[in-house]
Amino acid sequence: MGKIVIVLAVVAVAVGVLIALRCNQAPAVPPKLDPQEWWGPNELKGKVDNSIKPFQVKFEESAINDLKARLKNHRPFTAPLEGIGFEYGFNTKTLNSWVQYWAEKYPFSEREKFLNKFPQYKTNIQGLDIHFIRVKPQVPSGVQVVPILLMHGWPGSVREFYEVIPLLTKQNPGYDFAFEVIVPSLPGYGFSDAPVRPGLAAPQTAVIFKNLMNRLGFKKYYIQGGDWGAIIAASIATLFPEDVLGHHTNMPSASGPCAFLKLLIGAVFPSLVVDPNLADRMYPLTNTISYILEESGYFHIQATKPDTVGVGLNDSPAGLLAYILEKFSTWTKKEHRSTVDGKLDIRFTKDQLIDNLMIYWTSQSITTSVRFYAENYSRRNRDLNIDGYKIVVPTWALQAKNELVYQSPSILRVRYTNLINTVSLDDGGHFIAFERPKVFAEDVFTAVKAFREWHTNNKKTEL
Repeated sequence: MGKIVIVLAVVAVAVGVLIALRCNQAPAVPPKLDPQEWWGPNELKGKVDNSIKPFQVKFEESAINDLKARLKNHRPFTAPLEGIGFEYGFNTKTLNSWVQYWAEKYPFSEREKFLNKFPQYKTNIQGLDIHFIRVKPQVPSGVQVVPILLMHGWPGSVREFYEVIPLLTKQNPGYDFAFEVIVPSLPGYGFSDAPVRPGLAAPQTAVIFKNLMNRLGFKKYYIQGGDWGAIIAASIATLFPEDVLGHHTNMPSASGPCAFLKLLIGAVFPSLVVDPNLADRMYPLTNTISYILEESGYFHIQATKPDTVGVGLNDSPAGLLAYILEKFSTWTKKEHRSTVDGKLDIRFTKDQLIDNLMIYWTSQSITTSVRFYAENYSRRNRDLNIDGYKIVVPTWALQAKNELVYQSPSILRVRYTNLINTVSLDDGGHFIAFERPKVFAEDVFTAVKAFREWHTNNKKTEL
C-alpha cells in the first residue's frame, strides 16, 4: 500500500509539473477573424449607408397602450409556496405590485426624456445598425480627454451606465484626464440590430466594436466590461492588443488546465492560492459548485433553446419582468433569495429597473439577446478557444464581494500576464456600475492612471 501511495504521489507531482510548464509557455498567436464578416441580409451587401446618424429612444403611444393592456390583463399568478422567498424564482406576491406600478405609475414620458439625456447614434457595421451612446466631456485646458469603451451584458443594457457616465466625463480631483465615453448596445440587444445568421459570439462582437471605435476616429482606447461585456472586452484585448491601452474588468476569468490545477490545490491548501481573508469567496468548492448549479438553469436554457424561452418573454411583459428582475435580486446578493421582496430596493429604484425592461420590451430584443448564449457556446466558438490565449494588455480587475464567481489573483495571472491590480470590494454584486456608480467610476479612474504609468514605465506610446 505504501508503494502505491508513493507512486500516486509521484504521478501527481509529475502531472503538476507538466501543467505548470505548459502554463509558462509563450502564448500562441490568436486567430485573425474576418474584419468585414457580414451579419446582415445578404441582399444589402454594398448598399448600406455607413454614416453615423443621431438616434433617440421613443415610447410610441400605441406601444404604451398595448403594454398597459398586457400588464393589466395577465392571467392570475400562481401563488408562491408557504415560507418561500425568491428561492423558486420571483415571488408572485411581490410581482403584483411591480406589474401594477409599471402599468399605472411608471412615468413613460419622463423616463423617455431620461433615456435620451445623452447623445445617441446608430451606424451600420458589417450589415448591422449598431446603437451607441457617445458623451464628450467639457473639461478645462490642460485636462486630457481619453476614450473608453463601456460594454454591458445580459440581462442589462446601456442603462447600466447612465449614473456612471456623468462621473467619468468630468475631471476627477487628482487626475489630469477625463473620459470620452462610448457605450454600444450589443448586437441583438436593445436598439442594435441582431444578426440574421448564426455565428456572432463575443469574438465577432469584438471585431464589430473595434470597427466602431475606428469609425469614431479612435485607434487606441481603453475598454471596460462586465458580464458579456467582460467576455467581449477580453476578446478585444486578445485579438487586438495593439489597440487597447488598458483593460478594466469587473468580471475577470481564467480557465484551462492551469487555472483548474490552482483551484484544486487551493481546495486543499487555500493559502497557496488565495489571500486568507478572501478564501471564503472560493472555498469550500462544494459551496461554489452548489451555488452555480442552483443559479445556472437559465444559462443552459438560453445556450440551447433561446428561441423557445424567447416566445413567452417577448409576449408577456409580466413574464419578462419576473425573468429579468429575479436576476437583479439574486445577483446583487445571493442572500436576497430568502426574502419575499427580493430586496430589489436595496440598490435600485423601480424606475431604474423598469427603464432596463423598457429597452428590452420596446425593441423586442429579448429573444435575440438570449441567443448570444447559444452562439458563445456553439462548437464554432468553442473551437476558436479565445479564452485559451494569454492577454498581454495591462489589466485591472474590480471584484465585488457578491459577484457570481471569484478567482484569486494567482489564478487570474494564468491568463492576464500584466495584471496591474485586483480590487476586492466588501460590498456590491454583479451589476456594480449600476449598483455603486461612484465606487465604479473612482476605480476606473484609478485603473487608467495606473495604465498610463505602466505605459510610461514600459516605454509604450500612450494616447
